[in-house]
Amino acid sequence: MLAVNGIPTTEDLQAVLPAAGRLQQGPVAVIECFQQIPCNPCAEACPRGAITMPGSISERPVFDESKCNGCGLCVTRCPGLAIFVVDYDWSPAAALLKMPYEFAPLPVNGEVVEAIDRAGKAVGVATVQRVQQQANRTTVLWLAVDKTIAMDVRNIRRRKEVAL
Repeated sequence: MLAVNGIPTTEDLQAVLPAAGRLQQGPVAVIECFQQIPCNPCAEACPRGAITMPGSISERPVFDESKCNGCGLCVTRCPGLAIFVVDYDWSPAAALLKMPYEFAPLPVNGEVVEAIDRAGKAVGVATVQRVQQQANRTTVLWLAVDKTIAMDVRNIRRRKEVAL
């Protein structure tokens, strides 16, 4: 239960997931923002107007999945790390995730890492496709994961320390 342990329930997730048909049409953001707090950087960042704030910035954002192209600008702006992008159309066997990442040291392109779910449990492996860094913004990892776990993966655990 979200209020007790910080982990959203299946019902919580169903309320924020894009429609199944939209998930098959290319990259789209998933906004796991479950609390009403004063915040609106995601809406300000979206150049297509896919994210709006109804009424006040204390409301949860409203997401129009039909306007989203999966650019990921909202991912870099969300202070709660509550947004990721999923692309089921990326390859026949794997989905591409664009996820916020705020740990050091950063993984490297091609690194195979453990894919971690919302509870911190390993659910499979992911291959780092890109480490996207921008000045003063959250780093975004592009991860290839098996399609069967794409909606479960919310973080990674590095298997070994990589010398830089």
